[in-house]
Amino acid sequence: MAESNFVDYVKIYCRSGKGGRGSSHFRREKYIPKGGPDGGDGGRGGHVYLRGNRNYWTLLHLKFERHIMATNGEGGSAKRSYGKDGEDRTIEVPCGTVVYDADTGEFICDVTEDGQEVMLLKGGRGGLGNCHFKTSTNQAPRYAQPGEPAQERKIILQLKLLADVGLVGFPNAGKSTLLSVVSAAKPKIANYPFTTLEPNLGIVSYRDNRSFVMADIPGIIEGASEGKGLGLRFLRHIERNSLLLFMVPADADDIKKEYEILHNELVKYNPELLDKRRVLAITKSDMLDDELIEALSADLPEGIPHVFISSVTGMGITELKDILWKELNKENFHDVERIVHKNIDVNAILLDDDDDDYVFPEDDDDPEEDYEDYDWDKDEDTEK
Repeated sequence: MAESNFVDYVKIYCRSGKGGRGSSHFRREKYIPKGGPDGGDGGRGGHVYLRGNRNYWTLLHLKFERHIMATNGEGGSAKRSYGKDGEDRTIEVPCGTVVYDADTGEFICDVTEDGQEVMLLKGGRGGLGNCHFKTSTNQAPRYAQPGEPAQERKIILQLKLLADVGLVGFPNAGKSTLLSVVSAAKPKIANYPFTTLEPNLGIVSYRDNRSFVMADIPGIIEGASEGKGLGLRFLRHIERNSLLLFMVPADADDIKKEYEILHNELVKYNPELLDKRRVLAITKSDMLDDELIEALSADLPEGIPHVFISSVTGMGITELKDILWKELNKENFHDVERIVHKNIDVNAILLDDDDDDYVFPEDDDDPEEDYEDYDWDKDEDTEK
């Protein structure tokens, strides 16, 4: 997919449908005097749903459809005829989408599975017709319920990629090259920093027709958690990864120090990432001999599996796959892959230029109808 088509953030306006009015009608037929109330109920307003769809890769389809509105329910009519329900609207999103309130930054829901449905906004209930309010002392009620008002909300959709292994490293550490070697993905590779401007996914084949998904995240620099470079925008994709593969080139001045810088940036962004399993790969190791490898191994971080690899010559690639597969299938692995979504600071998010340019539509249907002051509980008690 083209770089300009990768959209992992979008802000949209959603509105459910209003409930239809109940009818205040009386039966009018020949030879039937005083037929009594026979007003029907109004139809409910349409709901707004979110549904996970594995066929979507980005939120591009929502970037140019900023208004998602369900239709209103129709009013009731004579002979206890019910009004038609409003049509529901379903927003298809890629798996891994997180939803926040655009005004407060409050976390709303998380869609991670294909076919998973979440009701985002509930349509208004239809009003009851006057036939529901007749009693022995009030045999001709001349009132009916209005429909419940619609719900509306501005929301932020953020995509966090679903992958088993996430590649973490400074620019030009060899992440894209590794992904192109172990999978059929074809990320952009060049000899300058920030070659990767968007995450790339690849399926890595393993023994016995098994496989796992690897994600190439744009390079992280020191201070990325504070907004430097591209890291702040794409760090959220690392939250979804089950296993983090740190990549440090063999020609680095201090491998351990660079690893600690990368690790600290992730922890500053989200302390929950501290519990994720980690593997360290020293890239571009084809320039090292056995003595240098042994010397460098003595100064690597303790307690973290490491491997010396070279994507160009294929050195250590098979060993790396074995380590990743072993870590992915540990018994207590799934205890630490869950993430806790926190509320976001809306003011700190970099919006597109046109995110706040459009005007939200107004609903001019029955503008003088006062929904807010209607006592719904009183009518429910009367019906019982």
